[in-house]
Amino acid sequence: MSKSETYKEIYSQIEALIADEADLIANLGNTCAVLHQAFNFHWTGFYLVKDSQLVLGPFQGPVACTRINFGKGVCGLAWKESKIQVVENVHDFEGHIACSPFSNSEIVIPLVYQSKVWGVLDIDSTDFGAFNEIDADYLEKICKNLTSHIQKSI
Repeated sequence: MSKSETYKEIYSQIEALIADEADLIANLGNTCAVLHQAFNFHWTGFYLVKDSQLVLGPFQGPVACTRINFGKGVCGLAWKESKIQVVENVHDFEGHIACSPFSNSEIVIPLVYQSKVWGVLDIDSTDFGAFNEIDADYLEKICKNLTSHIQKSI
């Protein structure tokens, strides 16, 4: 199955999982699990904005950094710029926060509600250049749908 076909399939699965569930943690956890298993990513998880930092939320994969400051690393930059970040080689990214020595590429999608970033979806791969426009487009769509379902919890 192609990357696009996989995203289309899991989009429906995630939609079904979150459709009748308003709990933030439950929906973030299930979304991580579906993405992680579908693509066998190295790390898949959410960081939530709390007290001017990104704080680790539900995730799949090895132990992760617990807190990330505004503007720091790929996640902090996505938060600061409210813009998707795609990094083909994290070792070339100045200020990269190395939570795992096995991560080689990364994509971060800001979660936005009423023009304010409330968290980010962070995905790492052991492959270089693992992420592209297809990932960015589908992950943004998943995150927008997720936000619309849990906006009362934000």
